[in-house]
This record gives sequence, C-alpha cells and structure tokens, in this order.
Amino acid sequence: MKLSDYAKKKGVSYKTAWRWFKQGLIKGYQMPTGTIIVEEERPSTHSNRVIIYARVSEHESKDNLERQAQRLIEYANAKGYQIVAVVKEIGSGVNDKRRKLMKVLSRDNYDILLVEHKDRLTRFGFNYIQTLLGKLGKRIEVVRTSQDDKQELLQDFISIIYSFSARLYTDV
Repeated sequence: MKLSDYAKKKGVSYKTAWRWFKQGLIKGYQMPTGTIIVEEERPSTHSNRVIIYARVSEHESKDNLERQAQRLIEYANAKGYQIVAVVKEIGSGVNDKRRKLMKVLSRDNYDILLVEHKDRLTRFGFNYIQTLLGKLGKRIEVVRTSQDDKQELLQDFISIIYSFSARLYTDV
C-alpha cells in the first residue's frame, strides 16, 4: 500500500509516516518514481485469541453475569477477536481461590484476557496479575475503565468489610 494510505490507516500524518519509513520503523521500498510502498503487516495468527472472563459476587446477580458475558462477546466480535472460551464465575473479587479464574490464568491457548472492569478480575492485585501475564506474552484488556477513583476505592473498601464479615460469621 502507498505510504499515504498507510498514514491514513494508522491515523498519523504523512510526514510522521515518512519519518518512520526513513528511520526503518516501517518496512517497505521506494519506487523509481519516488512513491513509497509499505509492505503490509501480516497479522499474527495467534495475536487475537481471547478468553472472556465475567464475574459477579452473588448468585442473585446471575442475570447480570449473563448480560456481562454477552456484552464482552459482542465487544470481542466487533474487534475481530477469536474467542477461545467464555468463563463465568460467581464469587467475591477479594477471594484468591476462585477455581475458574485459576484455570484461566494457567491456560496457554490465549493472548488476551478480556474483562469488563478491573474489579471483575480482582479487587486487589490487578497490576500484579497484569505484570505476570505480560511476562507470559499475554495481556489483559479492560473494556470499561473507571473514571471515578473515589467510587472504585469505596467499592474496594466495602468488599473488604464484606469479605472479612463473611469469614467472621462463618467461623462462629
């Protein structure tokens, strides 16, 4: 494709694309007429395999779990992702012994772990999981990022109280 088309496709100016070509960041060649032809990138066959992970805290929210999974499926299809599995789990985001999540994290057949919100994956330690998956060549894609950190912090606080209260009253 022509360098101008490449620039449009990538959403950059022609001048930026030309500079990238000169720096060797873009593979291509220059024709005798001066036209720069960019070699089209071959998409990796294994770069868009996705596992969808949906979670709710309570059995009463099972309808929400189904809607959450459906929204993620629609999102993955719109992005052209290959869906490897859809995992739905009911359990607290503070619980670090969620069986289905542990199975997902130990799988090798995906590149992207797709979640709706960070707290659907875990209430705490998201960055740890993200870093470790990155070391394995995988990434987490969060569809909806929180704009309100105070609201997210309050939800985390409530989750901690709920979790510890549940443990306290189940041991009695």
